[in-house]
Amino acid sequence: DDALDYIAKQNDLGKTVGDDFSEGKITLPVILAFERGDEKQKAFLQRTLGDLDQSSDDLNQALTILESTRALESTFELAADYVAQARAHIEPFADSNAKAALMETLDFCVRRAY
Repeated sequence: DDALDYIAKQNDLGKTVGDDFSEGKITLPVILAFERGDEKQKAFLQRTLGDLDQSSDDLNQALTILESTRALESTFELAADYVAQARAHIEPFADSNAKAALMETLDFCVRRAY
């Protein structure tokens, strides 16, 4: 969900793309970008998210930083890892409607675009 705020289509997401950014929410993609970024990128993230000092083109700059640091890609990879772990924990249980619903929910979590 944190990564989708930066890359989903607004009609699919059901909210304005970049809301988390404009509200200064520190989400996993931001944390990863900050950890991996250079000093200039870190200063930008501090200004725009920490201080909420944003201009009209800052979301585009944030997207560039998130892409260059592979923060979005890593966020999706981590989500897939968690889903795989959850699936492994659910798998031993007997087949049932509840198990099928859980497995469907896991699939939805990593495939969704909104």
